[in-house]
Amino acid sequence: MFPFQRLSGIAPSIALVGLAAGFALATPAVVAQSTPQAPAQISPAPIWPKVRNSLFSTRTIDENAGEIIVLEAPNRAEDASTVPIAIRTQIMQSPSRYVQKLYLLVDNNPSPIAAVFELTPDSGRADIETRIRIEQYTDVRAIAELNDGSLYMASRYVKASGGCSAPAGKDPKEALRNAGRIKFKVDGPLAAGKPAAVQLAISHPNASGLVLDQVSRLYEPAYYVRKLTVRYGDKAVLTADIDFSISENPNFRFYFLPSSDGALYADVVDTKDLSFSSEVAVKLGGIASNTR
Repeated sequence: MFPFQRLSGIAPSIALVGLAAGFALATPAVVAQSTPQAPAQISPAPIWPKVRNSLFSTRTIDENAGEIIVLEAPNRAEDASTVPIAIRTQIMQSPSRYVQKLYLLVDNNPSPIAAVFELTPDSGRADIETRIRIEQYTDVRAIAELNDGSLYMASRYVKASGGCSAPAGKDPKEALRNAGRIKFKVDGPLAAGKPAAVQLAISHPNASGLVLDQVSRLYEPAYYVRKLTVRYGDKAVLTADIDFSISENPNFRFYFLPSSDGALYADVVDTKDLSFSSEVAVKLGGIASNTR
């Protein structure tokens, strides 16, 4: 069973490592003093200007862009290690106008850039669902970059803590044995020119490197999926640079645009440079099925 059913200019991989090392643990947000005229407010986390400058320099970001992008996230997470996130864009992908990148940022995480997704017109819709870890109360941001270079942002403040330093939910040895197994599920029946939803689940510990072993008193090594590539035949659908802010056993829900019978291919690379792949057959009028 997939957990998401019915959930309604720089090299990103280099940026993920560099920002994580350079920023270390983000400074907690500061609560402003309340006054008789106004309730207490949460000030912006100081890490955001640094992330913004690193990724976008002085480019304008539209922060009131509900007509372009919406971010769905809980106000308070039940489990800080698996916080459901949905990025929804309000425009259809077309050759003339499309979302070419989606940035998922978690201000107060040890590594604030959770993922950078690259999309194409063959993505059909630029919507992404996944689950993330949150280490402390934080703003979560989704930024859409269109093919004309314009930037649009949606954000939510999420109350959660301890997600990056929480112990694994499953036996670590079993997780390592199963690392790299990929499951595909495509909603059908499939119709040419109509975006179809894809569910992709990767068995992987996605270890943050921040979990303290209670016996050895040593931190487990970081080990996580760093790259995901999905293509439909020879057409690119989705490429993602991923960090450990994505939860254990990464799950993604996204779209592709069927045009003929063929196959979807997924390729995964982790931080040990181990590669894993899978494919699912695509047949118009039918249901896609795993072939390997």
